[in-house]
Amino acid sequence: MTITETQQAILDEFAKLATWEERYKRIIELGKALQPFPEEHRVDQNKVRGCQSQVWMHARFENGNVLYDIDSDAMIVKGLAAILHKTFSGHAPKDIIAAPMDFLEQIGLTQHLSQSRANGLGAMVRQFKNYALAFNALAQTR
Repeated sequence: MTITETQQAILDEFAKLATWEERYKRIIELGKALQPFPEEHRVDQNKVRGCQSQVWMHARFENGNVLYDIDSDAMIVKGLAAILHKTFSGHAPKDIIAAPMDFLEQIGLTQHLSQSRANGLGAMVRQFKNYALAFNALAQTR
């Protein structure tokens, strides 16, 4: 699936949930479903700056795509990270860079998160895109 198709699938999934309690529950479930974060990557240099909770992100470039590992010590934040992981991991850097992020607003996340969690979500988005920018630059030099 393309990034846009994944975003639409996420929008469709959340549209079926009638209340914000159900949506928060689903966000937590998505976080629990993330693959375990490799302990060797749980280092200070992999922390996402700007998050109130601890968030670790590691990325690698394989076969022209960026693959991410991500984790958090807070369940809601881990779920938000899972949504971004589902959206971006496994795609080409140029596609990640170009991806619009308005689907987060369409879900209603920007209106229903506390200010600190919304700031953390923004920091995670920037980190996903920063890795893509770095790998895109690397690919251009090859």
